Amino acid sequence: IPEDLLAKESEHVKGFEDQVFWVTHGGLDPLEVKLALRPTSETSLTYMESFWIKSYKQLPKKYYQVVSIFRYETKATRAMLRVREVSTFKEAHTVHEDFKDSERQVSEAVEIYSKFFDLLGIPYVVSRRPDWDKFPGALYTIAFDTLMPDGRALQIGTVHNLGQNFTKVFEVKIQKRDESIDSAWQPSYGISERVIATVISTHGDEKGLVLPFKIAPTQVVVVPIPAGSDEEKKKVFLEAGRLSKRLENEGFRAYADLDEEKTPSEKFAYWELKGVPLRIDLGPRELSEGKATVFRRDTLSRLKVPMNELPEVLRRLGEEIDVNLSRRAWEVFRSRAAEVSDLRALEEALKERKCLVEIPWCGSKGCVDYVTGKYGLEALGTPLKVRDDVRNRELRCPVCGGRAVTHMRYARKY
Repeated sequence: IPEDLLAKESEHVKGFEDQVFWVTHGGLDPLEVKLALRPTSETSLTYMESFWIKSYKQLPKKYYQVVSIFRYETKATRAMLRVREVSTFKEAHTVHEDFKDSERQVSEAVEIYSKFFDLLGIPYVVSRRPDWDKFPGALYTIAFDTLMPDGRALQIGTVHNLGQNFTKVFEVKIQKRDESIDSAWQPSYGISERVIATVISTHGDEKGLVLPFKIAPTQVVVVPIPAGSDEEKKKVFLEAGRLSKRLENEGFRAYADLDEEKTPSEKFAYWELKGVPLRIDLGPRELSEGKATVFRRDTLSRLKVPMNELPEVLRRLGEEIDVNLSRRAWEVFRSRAAEVSDLRALEEALKERKCLVEIPWCGSKGCVDYVTGKYGLEALGTPLKVRDDVRNRELRCPVCGGRAVTHMRYARKY
């Protein structure tokens, strides 16, 4: 992105100028205008929208793209959690006629991400970031945060209402329904490979991955258990392949591990490491009984299932696995979160290894600075809805004693 283009929205460039990688030369020749490796797409996309969008009849317009973004955020990187190149940033940018419609899109984005994280079994809180921590150039930012196994909060998704801040600068002017001319309104939202890291960390165990059934690349693996004569071994391998094909025809993502060089125990360990939700062990005994031995990765339990009932049972088990993984994750998440009303209770919660704490807040940044400075926490933001006890003026800010207007969430972050 050319330097002059990135600098057009002043608040935006101030928020990113210390995180930008600059390209200053083409080979040995200095460039006339420095180029920024894309830290985010708002400037480049809004610039193009000024050519594309002219009328309310084209709106709402929604763009989705998967791109690389680059940020020199930190000297200490963590694989998939804090990186200098986000290689698969999935972002949406939308354009609207008025503020009301842009707010509707923000609500839709929050709903989309909520459903997405629920599907993955990832627990989260949705917070409105404080103004000093919002996306540079946005009216406000809504963020999804989860807790990692080490107790630190990780941002896994964000939704921004950019208002008209970018469209005014880049002159994205539209003719409205009443024939007046005005700048368009923009939200943007995105997620990255942090979500994959969260799935791995939230559900995994010492044996490896534990994947939700709905998203597992391989949902069912069939492992033949050879025994007896060569003829029996050949039959077991043949039936394992047939069973896998049958399950594929039933709509499962199934695979038969027919590698004759590996033992069943080696295959068990491999597929447990890969996190495949269900494994079917098929040997001479299973063939003679007409039943398959089904192994659940989430509970490490086995059960016998009649062959003719297998598809129906596997679907039910898949649903149970997803429910169980989500339930376990939320139980851990809730056990590490606390809502407190005073600083003494906050200190006790931290001693009890609570990692996400929520306290009444008066709205003053000074009170947030006091909490973050004294307890080594960072402010995540406020709930999207003000609670009844705040609305009824029942709560006080534990720092200054002033009337609370909402709650502030705190955690240690990466």
